[in-house]
Amino acid sequence: MRYADANVIKIKHDVLEAVARLAFTGELEERKDEIPLKLIPGPTAQFRCCIYKEREIIRQRVRLAEGKAPGITDDGNVIQVISSACEDCPISSYIVTENCQNCIGKACINACKFGAIEPGRTRTHIDPAKCKECGKCADACPYNAIAYLKRPCKFSCPVDAISYDEYGISIIDEEKCIRCGKCIHSCPFGAIGSKTWIVDVIKALKSGKKVYAMLAPATEGQFGEEITMASWRKAMLELGFTEFVEVGLGGDLTAKYEAEEWREAHEKGEKKVTSCCPGFVNMVRRHFPELSGAISTTVSPMCAVSRLIKAKDPEAVTVFIGPCLAKKSEVVDQKIEGNADYVLTYSEVRAMMRAKDVALEPVEDTYQEASVFGKRFGNSGGVAAAVQESLKESGNDIDIKVCKANGAAECKKALLLMKVGRLPEDFIEGMACDGGCVGGPSSFKDQMLAKKSRDSLIKKADDRGIYSNLSNYDEESFSMHR
Repeated sequence: MRYADANVIKIKHDVLEAVARLAFTGELEERKDEIPLKLIPGPTAQFRCCIYKEREIIRQRVRLAEGKAPGITDDGNVIQVISSACEDCPISSYIVTENCQNCIGKACINACKFGAIEPGRTRTHIDPAKCKECGKCADACPYNAIAYLKRPCKFSCPVDAISYDEYGISIIDEEKCIRCGKCIHSCPFGAIGSKTWIVDVIKALKSGKKVYAMLAPATEGQFGEEITMASWRKAMLELGFTEFVEVGLGGDLTAKYEAEEWREAHEKGEKKVTSCCPGFVNMVRRHFPELSGAISTTVSPMCAVSRLIKAKDPEAVTVFIGPCLAKKSEVVDQKIEGNADYVLTYSEVRAMMRAKDVALEPVEDTYQEASVFGKRFGNSGGVAAAVQESLKESGNDIDIKVCKANGAAECKKALLLMKVGRLPEDFIEGMACDGGCVGGPSSFKDQMLAKKSRDSLIKKADDRGIYSNLSNYDEESFSMHR
């Protein structure tokens, strides 16, 4: 498992399934307080100091599953710290280990310019209140006895949005956070999670409304070569959805309209950035606001398919399913008209499936609503390839140079170059997750492990072009721009 919280994932899934079961039977409000007692029966603690702490963690996870903040304060962020689970991480980044020989030279003390190190009886001591984390003491110690400890959540955040209070509880700066979700699986205590729409989706399914499942193009290959789009369609219909659509179709739509934007910008000598990755869009708006005007006005594939569905049925409820947590932010924070009503991750929809005894089964892949280019939208470089293919199909085979920013670090670098006017390329394809959507925080399988299955499944798709595929749909019935 590629996550630091492999054991925590089971607890999370158990909570989601328990909430889903009660939501389907209509007993959630009356019986949700039973969930902590059922999952932590006692009398012996399983993973914390006592069963009472364990049950409080479960209770806060239940609140997240309901779409609420785990505590009494809600800052609106879809990513939340579970305060009862956050513990035991060192507040100070530098600590003195048992390797300290308590030597006479005291090179560490002499190296510190802030008076943060004091001699002790058996080893020296670093005062975290005075320490400026410069690292001079660690460099000076001849025994390498001073260790630099990186708090996993803080270290994983690509935009430095995580700090901690005087009690060591992590704090997410809502203004800085880009909602990429990278911090969630970095925490070995499972102290960061996201709000879910499981209860809302189940209510919609039970209401008699037409509810559409929209599956991310990053999905193919995640669950093995035998689990096809047709497999997902069958499972979603069994779960109660009215119909199923692969969002690779939205990839074709986005590519076509973004290509037109790129062509116009190229003629004017302007630079643009893509709009399909909400984590990247959040990075632009929150950390490079002066570049916000360069964001493509073309809506994301998720929004494109949602608008296509709602153009036919204005009362439809649309639910996006995929590996991305930032998609929840796209719905909550960007508030784009006609966008998906709800977003579910793989773990969330599979919890609903387990609650209704629905399983993904091998089905011959006779279902296809996207070109290969739309299907590849979830890979780094996939958006650029689709846009360039669309330009070619429309007779605008112009020489456009694209910076394919793979992961948050490359996105920051590209945006900084663009900000100072040093970006050599014409456009930036920004993917906040390494590898693209296939490397999303809620992906089921590591992208490299899934690559063979993904390539095999997509290879079986027919060779329809973007324009020929879209000729089957009424594009005039809805707008493709924000």
